[in-house]
Amino acid sequence: MAKYQRTEEAVARLSPEQFRVTQHSGTEPPGTGEHLDNKAPGIYVDIVSGEPLFASSDKYESGCGWPSFTKPIEPANVNELADESHGMIRTEVRSTHGDSHLGHVFPDGPSDRGGLRYCINSAALRFIPRADMEAEGYGDYLDQVEDIR
Repeated sequence: MAKYQRTEEAVARLSPEQFRVTQHSGTEPPGTGEHLDNKAPGIYVDIVSGEPLFASSDKYESGCGWPSFTKPIEPANVNELADESHGMIRTEVRSTHGDSHLGHVFPDGPSDRGGLRYCINSAALRFIPRADMEAEGYGDYLDQVEDIR
């Protein structure tokens, strides 16, 4: 059994909003997500598969109404797909193992940090505080949760 995978049980545990966002490429209303104002150190993992997606040290306040990150913690876990819905051309981001819709990536992030803004729905994420990362099997990512500049 793969370490991170989508299971029917995991999908069945989703709240109606988590299901709508992750399984039907929905978007939560701006300013409403539980992780928008979270400034605690830790990592954000896929709500379905548990695969590591983003680190708190890469989160920043973009003012867009959704949690924003400059890069994925594990690039192989984030797929980028063309999205031409709603009369726009955007790049959708989905988790690799969970195949959850996460949000979109835009080229208007901080230029000193790569220039990307991963605009992510809180409903697609589970936050794991730094203190719990080792116990939950994410100890390999501890060095990425605090800004070491």
